[in-house]
Amino acid sequence: MRSFYEFFAGGGMVRAGLGPEWRCLFANDFDHKKGRVYRENWGDAELKTADVRSLTVKDLPIRADLAWASFPCQDLSVAGGGAGLKGDRSGTFWPFWKLMTGLRRTGRAPHLIVLENVCGTLTSNDGADFAAICGKFQDAHYAVGAVVVDAALFVPQSRPRLFIIAVHNSVPLPAGLLLDGPTALWHTRAVRAAHDRLPTRTKPAWLWWNLPTPPARARMFADVIEDAPENPRWFSEKEAARLLGMMSAINRAKVDDARRMGTKIVGGVYKRTRPNENRRRVQRAEVRFDGVSGCLRTPAGGSSRQVIIIVEGESVRARLISSRETARLMGLPDDYVLPDNYNEAYHLTGDGVVVPVVRHLAEHIFEPVVAEARRRTVAA
Repeated sequence: MRSFYEFFAGGGMVRAGLGPEWRCLFANDFDHKKGRVYRENWGDAELKTADVRSLTVKDLPIRADLAWASFPCQDLSVAGGGAGLKGDRSGTFWPFWKLMTGLRRTGRAPHLIVLENVCGTLTSNDGADFAAICGKFQDAHYAVGAVVVDAALFVPQSRPRLFIIAVHNSVPLPAGLLLDGPTALWHTRAVRAAHDRLPTRTKPAWLWWNLPTPPARARMFADVIEDAPENPRWFSEKEAARLLGMMSAINRAKVDDARRMGTKIVGGVYKRTRPNENRRRVQRAEVRFDGVSGCLRTPAGGSSRQVIIIVEGESVRARLISSRETARLMGLPDDYVLPDNYNEAYHLTGDGVVVPVVRHLAEHIFEPVVAEARRRTVAA
């Protein structure tokens, strides 16, 4: 059975994506609320709830095939303060990396190391943070590449995320896993630009990972909506009218078009601060009816929660998205246990990794790499 460590594990969504053929040897998150959810879904054996800075290689059992880290994104995101890897939150990459170098010194370097984060990682500090990460991999004898995967390929949620995938130099890569150059679907303009900015010494360690195009997604946003959610309540007519009143003419026209269709139309709304016609910044409600949810974001730091809007003829109903709906947008099954508290559930899912994305990466990159590494070990 393949094995892995999961750092910044949250509710174990990476574990869900890897699937039952992967054995979790160790999981870590400092958040006790998330830890309770992890234990409810996966048991208590592997999880250590502690700050990553307090961990040592002695906490990590045997050798894992894969080490995964979805380290905090706040200092790398567009909305962050620009601290990058020097920030208190995104800077937790460094104690994680200290553990990886410790494993290497003890002869337990994982075959694969995967980092997941927001796409702002590519441009943080003019690309210096991404170059630093790639340089660290190179120094530790890993080849490294990156892909951007939009979860909308798999679930009805627009959620592009960066996956930095590194493989130890001792592992020969199977045929078909690499490309000679970038491809538009997985290597966005930002990935290509970040590669171009890498130092000359680091570029030879770069890999253009090859992934197949997944089958067309069949599920739409309306398919994840609950008819009678336990939480939260529907807006009153006054609250719904206020929401419509926050829309610009363009967004209000979208609602009017949906009304004229006369059928049930489901959309998502986010509140954002935009300049008005007098260049004053005001709060606006922006709606989309394209069958895809906006990107779930954690409520912390002032980010708005997504609103569900249902238009059926002249009827317009609205409410906050439910906890279970957010879980479905992350690809979690309905038997996945969520916190009873709405904000805690939203924070857990909005901070997670989309399950089918992990499965796609595992099937087409991780599992072939691990199989090759094990064949090499047996042959030796």
